[in-house]
Amino acid sequence: MSASEKSLSKRLLGGAAVAALALMLAACSEEKKEAASTAPAETSATAEATTTASTPAAPAATSEAKPAETEVAQASSSTAAKVELPQPEGTVDVKKLLEPGALPEMALGEANAPVTIVEYMSMTCPHCANFHNKTFDAIKAKYVDSGKVRFIIREFPFDPRAAAAFMLARCAPEGQYFPMISMLFKQQEQWAAAQNGRDALLQMSKLAGFTQESFEACLTNQKLLDDVNAVMQRGAKDFGVKSTPTFFVNGEHYSGDMSVDVMSALIDSKL
Repeated sequence: MSASEKSLSKRLLGGAAVAALALMLAACSEEKKEAASTAPAETSATAEATTTASTPAAPAATSEAKPAETEVAQASSSTAAKVELPQPEGTVDVKKLLEPGALPEMALGEANAPVTIVEYMSMTCPHCANFHNKTFDAIKAKYVDSGKVRFIIREFPFDPRAAAAFMLARCAPEGQYFPMISMLFKQQEQWAAAQNGRDALLQMSKLAGFTQESFEACLTNQKLLDDVNAVMQRGAKDFGVKSTPTFFVNGEHYSGDMSVDVMSALIDSKL
């Protein structure tokens, strides 16, 4: 491994990234979102650029979602009950939103589904983890698997460790992107703020089929890091993403975590 490759891996996962990560976690955990004054700055092709690209605004206050299994069991009563729909913060051109970007789309569901949801998320954001741990599976079972929703995930890392996690998910064996994202969110507390992020992510990556060699090769892939950063920059510049999670539901912009009931009601209003 060359000196530059070793340097890239250290910048992504070294203990020096923990201080910046701690600041990001504190911001992401605030109860109310403050609008960011500027979009993330243009990045260079380095992991440090990911750290300095933007200071995340905290997602809007959210109610706690019930476990996905409980929500699915209560789907009928939830649908019947009146749920106050969140108000969109704006709209974007759907055709432009769905144009190909720097990386292939990671999508679930039918391409011609009547509702398309695009989520911009950061792997180290607690509210993103809360959505994927408590809401996503129920929405997938109820709407994605039934052909009503196409769900697309896009990378918006606010720190080097989040970028590393996205890179590993992109390098995972075919068909393992979503399972690896799910595993990393469920174990977020164990790796996101660990002093030795490299070892923590290496152990989890091995569960997804990585070897130490494939792990190192992934995290020293400068082009992949550049492409992850490009997805983030496009989200900020073209679609006004300033915090995570941010959802675009048929082009309507919503910021912050959502419970199963709220997202279900929002989807139902588009069907």
